[in-house]
Amino acid sequence: MTESPQFLHSVLDSISAHIAVIDQRGLIVFTNQSWRDFARQNDCTDCGHWLGVDYLSVCQQAMAAGDDYAAEAVRGIAEVIERVRESFQLEYPCHSPDRKRWFIMRASSFMLDGQPYFVLAHEDITERKIAEQRVLDLARVDGLTGVYNRRYFDEFLEKEWRRCCRQGQPISLALLDIDHFKLLNDHYGHQYGDDCLRQVGEVLNRFGRRAGDLCARYGGEEFALVFGSTPLEGALAVVRQIVAAIEALRAANEVSPTRPVMTVSVGLAALYPRRGLKPAALIEAADRLLYRAKETGRDRVVCEHE
Repeated sequence: MTESPQFLHSVLDSISAHIAVIDQRGLIVFTNQSWRDFARQNDCTDCGHWLGVDYLSVCQQAMAAGDDYAAEAVRGIAEVIERVRESFQLEYPCHSPDRKRWFIMRASSFMLDGQPYFVLAHEDITERKIAEQRVLDLARVDGLTGVYNRRYFDEFLEKEWRRCCRQGQPISLALLDIDHFKLLNDHYGHQYGDDCLRQVGEVLNRFGRRAGDLCARYGGEEFALVFGSTPLEGALAVVRQIVAAIEALRAANEVSPTRPVMTVSVGLAALYPRRGLKPAALIEAADRLLYRAKETGRDRVVCEHE
């Protein structure tokens, strides 16, 4: 590839997509400027310009760590190399701790000096995916509180449970209930009760920013918070911040026998998913702990490892 026409390098360098060219063995023989810039911005400096790196091996390592998209990429690229198919494409997420991103990878072949090479082009499709996500959210979001609804919570928890099971990671779940909400509703009226629910929803939406996290309205005045790949201690720290933020609202509830402001009770449980165990086990554990929080005086977080 080093003896390839200069114009080919120039053309590939002018393309905004992140491009690598591999040979039949899967070794990278060329990367364009966009690829190198992305690698540098994302701390992939250990691979230099990636020249000589076995791209299929990198994907296989991710596959061994439980990345289903990497497994699909390995199969697709291998089929292009083996001439089983002419081209292959795959949409996949590539999230960082503070940003959600999606890419589409396209693999195709070309001949140069009588030798086959294969172009891997990764194009950023984040804006399109976010637009699609907004459309989906219309059916997934609770209209009153602005957090996700119960149906999407069930779908998300099932998916996150499988991911954590594959990767041997813990998953934490908090069930949060507004204390004496019926008394609040009866005393101040349903409009005030709805305002309180909306305020709690606004607080919850400030948290759960990672791809594996979710805040949802579980039903009535009860909310659920999923923390993927998070042990109990990490989830507890976030839950305490949420409880403090809700208390800071200072929403009146003078008829509450607990305190004259809106308070919440929380049950928090953590599990390591494994074969034969269903997400219902985590829900049951969190629900049991929420019941204990209510039975022991409310306005508190009760948690334990399962």
